[in-house]
Amino acid sequence: MKNFPYPTAEPFNFLGLFGQSYQKSKVVVFPVPYSSTASWKAGTNFGPQAIIEASRHLELYDIEAKKDFSKKGVFTLDPLGVSKNSPKETVLQIKKVTDNLLRNKKFPFMLGGEHSITLGAVMSFKEKFSDFSVLQLDAHADLREEYEGTKYSHACVMKRIRDLKIPVTQVGIRSVSGEELKPLAKAEDSIFYAPNLPVDEIVNSLKKNVYLTFDLDVLDPSIMPSTGTPEPGGLGWYEVLELIKEVSKKRRIVGADMVELDPIPGVSAPDFLAAKLAYKIIGYANK
Repeated sequence: MKNFPYPTAEPFNFLGLFGQSYQKSKVVVFPVPYSSTASWKAGTNFGPQAIIEASRHLELYDIEAKKDFSKKGVFTLDPLGVSKNSPKETVLQIKKVTDNLLRNKKFPFMLGGEHSITLGAVMSFKEKFSDFSVLQLDAHADLREEYEGTKYSHACVMKRIRDLKIPVTQVGIRSVSGEELKPLAKAEDSIFYAPNLPVDEIVNSLKKNVYLTFDLDVLDPSIMPSTGTPEPGGLGWYEVLELIKEVSKKRRIVGADMVELDPIPGVSAPDFLAAKLAYKIIGYANK
């Protein structure tokens, strides 16, 4: 593990799987506790730990699939010691770790932290995979050119990914700024606004290899209040499961992330939802 460029931290493991081997595991969970450019309230840096702690109390047997996906091997890296110098430097740190994971033929599952971290992982996947696209589930378009003095903000992440000429399918969008209207109009065939999910159209818009980025604010605040920028009118639990399941059937999900959990002290249900959803995504993508 000496190739991973961050300091050793006290270990905490997704699903409480302390005996897992990195070499033998198919899935590697990669915590990135980063919130440098968080919106109106900070706290997403505590998201990865909240998800991992909740995951320790999940049942590993999946009723829907009739199997235990943890038997594929799920290894948890130590949390990334994120750069304090600039958001761009953090993005490059994430790319370096993801490069190593893909070189070792792992399925990376990154836990954030704010949405800006997705760019680093996607940069790595672009170099590895052809016929590649990104599936973004999110309340927000994240297509600003710049936000709060940086081009590497959570509000700009999909603009940076589109700048790399990577196709992006955006699902669940219900909040945009005026400056995002032009880029949205240019990509209207790959934008699917809440509340309706035309599943077949969404799947058909994707390339063969798909990176899934799941911003938890795509969910309705009634089931997911613990986000930095909650938006009413979001998606439901079974809606998103059905979509991800169909994508996994007809496309190849090659990696994923889950971002923007902003834990609320004393309110544990959203943390458990995020942990369960992460486990479901791992199962769908690694059948």
